[in-house]
Amino acid sequence: MSSDALASLSLAAFDRVVSATPGFRSRPGQREMAQRIASSLSGVTLGEHPQPGKAITVIQAGTGVGKSAAYLSTTVAMALALKTRVLISTATVALQEQLMSKDLPALAAVLDTPFVYALAKGRGRYVCKLKLERLVGLGGDDVDADLFEADAGAPPRTAFVRPPQGEDPQERRSKLYESLAIALAGGKWDGDRDTLAEQPEPRDWSAVAAERHTCTARHCPRFRECSYYNARITLAEANVIVANHDLVLASLGRKALPELDNCLLVFDEGHHLPAVALDQFASAMDLSNLRWLDKLPKTLYEVSEKLQFVLVQDVATLAQQLKVALHDVGRILMDLLKVNTAGYDTVHRFPNGVLPDDLRDPMTLIQGHATGLSRVLEALGAEVKLRAREDPAQAASCSLLYARLGQLAPKLGSVVQTSGLLLEHGPQPLAKWLKSDTSSGLVMLTAHACPIVPGDLLRQCLWSQVRGAVITSASLTTCGSFDYFLQEAGLLNNPAVSALEVASPFNYRTQGELIVVETAADPKNVGAYTGEMVAELLADLGQIEHGALVLFTSRVQMKAAVDALDTALRQVVLVQGQMARGRLLAAHQARVEAGLPAVIFGLQSFGEGLDLPGQLCETVFIAKLPFSPPSDPVEEARAEWLKSVGRDPFSELVVPATGIRLLQWTGRAIRTEDDHATVICYDRRLLRLAFGRRLLQGLPPYAVSRRVGGVTLAA
Repeated sequence: MSSDALASLSLAAFDRVVSATPGFRSRPGQREMAQRIASSLSGVTLGEHPQPGKAITVIQAGTGVGKSAAYLSTTVAMALALKTRVLISTATVALQEQLMSKDLPALAAVLDTPFVYALAKGRGRYVCKLKLERLVGLGGDDVDADLFEADAGAPPRTAFVRPPQGEDPQERRSKLYESLAIALAGGKWDGDRDTLAEQPEPRDWSAVAAERHTCTARHCPRFRECSYYNARITLAEANVIVANHDLVLASLGRKALPELDNCLLVFDEGHHLPAVALDQFASAMDLSNLRWLDKLPKTLYEVSEKLQFVLVQDVATLAQQLKVALHDVGRILMDLLKVNTAGYDTVHRFPNGVLPDDLRDPMTLIQGHATGLSRVLEALGAEVKLRAREDPAQAASCSLLYARLGQLAPKLGSVVQTSGLLLEHGPQPLAKWLKSDTSSGLVMLTAHACPIVPGDLLRQCLWSQVRGAVITSASLTTCGSFDYFLQEAGLLNNPAVSALEVASPFNYRTQGELIVVETAADPKNVGAYTGEMVAELLADLGQIEHGALVLFTSRVQMKAAVDALDTALRQVVLVQGQMARGRLLAAHQARVEAGLPAVIFGLQSFGEGLDLPGQLCETVFIAKLPFSPPSDPVEEARAEWLKSVGRDPFSELVVPATGIRLLQWTGRAIRTEDDHATVICYDRRLLRLAFGRRLLQGLPPYAVSRRVGGVTLAA
């Protein structure tokens, strides 16, 4: 099929979908988006090809465009014609649920060609039947019981962390595992954690969760009954797979998802990709809790003896040397924290990514000892898998041996990876920092390292494999340009990339208003500004008739507002964290529908993805421009590096990132063509300063005014 015919077929599918939508309103921007996707991806060549054609189309679709219908209809129709698959990646569970329960069923009802769709989840969402059977059959006396605990290296419970009164954790876990085993054996549960009526505590679940490091896959005696691999079979049969950004990046090179050079890829909520990339490639190691190193030699020796496999290294000496080196580094770092900080709940970053001289030698020892132990562990694991493959009668015992090794592999791997990154130093430094935390009742010290430029990571690891992709979101431009996102995502100056901004169908000038309040206090003067902002906010909240949303930049700021509420307003305000998000939103809706005023106080996570149409949110209050916290070590390291090469991190990074968040926050106000809403921002810098006017350029075209001394004037 020619590329023109393929584009026409895809666009025809979009037209069929929208014409079949009840109450459909014509949205020129939605068709423009569909047309761009169809024409862009129709020239892609998938699979082995001497000169593969690539296309990555980046589309900002304003609120109300209906982007999921635009990309689903076109990419699915094209994939079916090409006999390939579509992988759709999101950043939130809410969007996954919408795609699986609403959008994909609607598309399947309209298209002539039937297709199968499925939700992809990480391995840890599924139970390991072998672990579960092992735990249920242990009783209380088996010497290997600790090998199957959630975290053999977790700190002991202290006076600061108590179980609920009267609750025996061991009894609770035993009852849980027995009930799971019975439900699984009786066919009443499919092994997916998310389908349980009540979610287990994370520590309890992790003891029975499927893990890559403890899994022998097809050599396991429970392989045919494995919940995770049965789900993989379903995925293999699906034409459309819905996943999330974390899973897509974590699965690179592991064949858990379709090969990216042989499928069409959609990243919805694509503005999250750079941050997810940094999270995926960050590394950390624990310097406080080293009991697992006492168990490591014993486990290696016992497994090798059962296999009659000769270890080529003195693992007991290596483990002891590693533990001493880790203790030495921990002691040096604790002394460093005592000198540089007042308390133990802190983060200390190494300037320019350079370790102090007295850390380099012990860190080099850590790297060497950990690498030696890791090689022994890998060799022993490979031997276990080989025995299971060659002698199926040993498969069950080999799987248990492999699980014992796998319990220790992530801990050892984190030491190898983190120490390597901490020792690395090139022209572009890494962010390197320590974190000390006492929330468990003990001082827990961790060392961290992370690359600082997400675009480099994505370019090397993701886009080098992708042939055809759509990246979309309501906030990909900032300050009126795509450049910041393209730079962060590793796509700037890529010849295969095209960008399109599709305007919202909403008339922001008539449906909305943006009011900037001129406070006397400078927002940089935190105490005075917060006091004045809270006073203005409380006066405004007294005028609310239906629903409103207040977005704060910090918990301290939000607490100041909560503490200032009078008795009447306390009945009106619901605060993020007081109850589960779903319950809070339901309570808010119930008040509004009963004709009562209702206000939600929220932080950053409530500034994105929250859909409160109509009277549920007629006013959005923005307490302060949403700059990211200045203490983030990765952003600090990147700003430091940019300054060192003569660039301006505030203009290049801080302002554009704030622009994306501000666009998301203001986007909570108008959700449908019939909404009328007001955005009130108490930060005068939005109108007064040059960077504020840059931010304003990236917002929808609201009617803008300013308020001074209670009087509203034209901006």
